Amino acid sequence: MITITESAQNYLAELLKKQDSDGIGIRVFILDPGTPKAETCISFCRPGEEQEDDLRKDYAQFHAWIEHRSIPFLDEAVVDYAKDTMGGQLTIKAPNSRLPKIRDDSPVEDQINYVLYNEINPSLASHGGVVTLEDLVDDTIAILKFGGGCQGCGMVDVTLKEGVEKTLLEKVPGLTAIRDVTDHTNRDNAYFK
Repeated sequence: MITITESAQNYLAELLKKQDSDGIGIRVFILDPGTPKAETCISFCRPGEEQEDDLRKDYAQFHAWIEHRSIPFLDEAVVDYAKDTMGGQLTIKAPNSRLPKIRDDSPVEDQINYVLYNEINPSLASHGGVVTLEDLVDDTIAILKFGGGCQGCGMVDVTLKEGVEKTLLEKVPGLTAIRDVTDHTNRDNAYFK
């Protein structure tokens, strides 16, 4: 689980005092966990802004809410504060934030991203292509967007139906359909024109 060093706790406590809000804490979460785009974030969390399934962790001067979905990706994470000549810097190191950690009970979005980044995109990369999850409808319909050499490619229908769709439907339980929202009229970088 995440470690917040004493110097970081003191720094965060000072920031929280300046917010002039009783009971304010912090919330720690990861955007796009388990993907190369993962970004670890800390935000202010006023009473009532925490999510129902967040994990509460109490510190001497404040409490932190840890997003439930982010917990496996925050393993070995460290928040630290180091003073320097410019004042100081808060750093967040989360070495597992980009690593796929998928279990049977992982959110569908995480399962889809795992398959995209670890099974599908490596083969698309040979053509300069990439596919990303843009949206998820009712945990059953994945809305995808193709980029790089796949955008406008003459073979994208084959790639979508025979590769991406087939793989995702096979590997992600409960997923029933795949939709492509890519504007394929732009063929500037297309692998096959």
